[in-house]
Amino acid sequence: MSGKFLVRKLNAFIPLRADGERAIDALASKRVKSLPRGHDIISEGEDPRTVNLIVDGWACRYKILEDGRRQILAFFVPGDLADLNIYILDAMDHSIGSITPLQYAMFTPKEFEKLGDEHPKVLRALWWDSLLTSSIQREWLVSVGQRNAVESLAHLACELFLRLKMVGLAENGLCRFPLTQCDIGDALGMTQPHVSRTIKDLNASGVATIQRGTLRVNDLAGLRKLALFNPNYLHHLYEAAL
Repeated sequence: MSGKFLVRKLNAFIPLRADGERAIDALASKRVKSLPRGHDIISEGEDPRTVNLIVDGWACRYKILEDGRRQILAFFVPGDLADLNIYILDAMDHSIGSITPLQYAMFTPKEFEKLGDEHPKVLRALWWDSLLTSSIQREWLVSVGQRNAVESLAHLACELFLRLKMVGLAENGLCRFPLTQCDIGDALGMTQPHVSRTIKDLNASGVATIQRGTLRVNDLAGLRKLALFNPNYLHHLYEAAL
C-alpha cells in the first residue's frame, strides 16, 4: 500500500471514504521510482511535470547559493507530497533531493486533478495538507529568527517526531532520525561544530536524545517546554499523534 502514510495523514484532517482511500493507494502504487541518497527528484530550473509523494525514506526541499552553500527549507517524510501544486510552475525555484535512499510515487497533473474531482473529501484534506505545509514553513522561520540553538534543535526534533508518530512511524518514544549534522546545520543555520555541541546539550537535558540515526523522546512534555513548542501550527496532526 504505497499510499498508506498519505491516507493516515489525510484522515487526521477529514475522515475519508473507503473509495477515496482506495483511489489514493491505487494512484500511489501506479508509478513508484527509487532514488539513492544524495540525488534530486527534481532540480532548480527544471520543468516540473508531476506531483511527487514520498513513499519510503526522507527527502528535503533546498536552495543552493552561488558559492555552494545550501539552505534546507523543509524535510519530507513518508506520506508527504513534494509539492502539492508544483506542476503549475514553468521552472522550479528550488530543488527536492533525497536524504536517504528514497521511494516516491509520481502523479501526473491529470491524475491528481481527477482524484480531487471524483473524491471531494480527498480534495478538502489535500487543501488542509497544503495549509499545513505553509504553517510549518512559518514556524521554521520563527526558529531561525528567534529560538536559540538548543530550542531550535528541540523544536525540529519534536515536530518530526510528531509527524512520524501520526503516520505510524514512531513507537515507544523512538523514531528514525537519519539527518546528518550537515543536514541539521543547513536547516537551522548552524555550523557543523555548533550542531555537534547543540546535540550534546539536547542529549544532556534528558528530555530527548539523538544518536546513531535515531531520535528517542524520553519526555515529550519536557521537550515541548525546552523547544517553546506550541502545537497549534500542526493543527489536527498534533491531536492525531497523541
